[in-house]
Amino acid sequence: MSHSNKIIDSIEQIRVIYFLFFLLFSLTACKTEKKVNKEITLPFFNSAEFTPEWISEDSSKYDKIHTIPDFNLVNQDGKGISRNLYKGKIYVADFFFVSCPGICPILEKNMSKLQEKFKDDKDVLLLSHTVMPIKDSVPVLKKYAIENNINSDKWNLVTGDKEQIYNLARKAYFADEDFVKTQDENAFIHTENFVLIDKKGRIRGVYNGTLGLDTERLIRHIEILKKEG
Repeated sequence: MSHSNKIIDSIEQIRVIYFLFFLLFSLTACKTEKKVNKEITLPFFNSAEFTPEWISEDSSKYDKIHTIPDFNLVNQDGKGISRNLYKGKIYVADFFFVSCPGICPILEKNMSKLQEKFKDDKDVLLLSHTVMPIKDSVPVLKKYAIENNINSDKWNLVTGDKEQIYNLARKAYFADEDFVKTQDENAFIHTENFVLIDKKGRIRGVYNGTLGLDTERLIRHIEILKKEG
């Protein structure tokens, strides 16, 4: 083989190597891009198992995504609160009761962090349901709100029909883990979950409201939802 032919063969080998390298890089970049897109787009949650699902708008599943149904409750100011108030808003829901000595004070503390963080953001609201509506009347909730510097323009503490509240907790927000296991409708609801709802009333995240780190993660996820428009 002549010297010139050897040079040509070497050039061809280099071209093949560059092509394979480029192909490998392209496939890796594609996978990375998909991973990044998944990380910056929050999933949907359609069942109490909280299995995350990334569903695109062109999917046949998109119009069947689980949404929070309408409700009619009363807040700490005696004002009627329904699902309409939260349409077009991002909000965080939880369940508590005023006399709770355990996790509820911690939930209140971390909800207060959210209130402070988004105090000037009209697109972010908070919603706390009492699971003891017989005791937590409007005056009781009002006193609790005053003692904890709760702003009713940002954060609604709601009471009302017990059956409605418990149905919301279990079947709308999937907030009662014990009910998933026992299906006992007579059991008392006591959950530490914060549930993140998007502007269309769909569940986009669940967080342990007693943990500061999870509250910070929730704040980051709210910022992601705000970018969805």
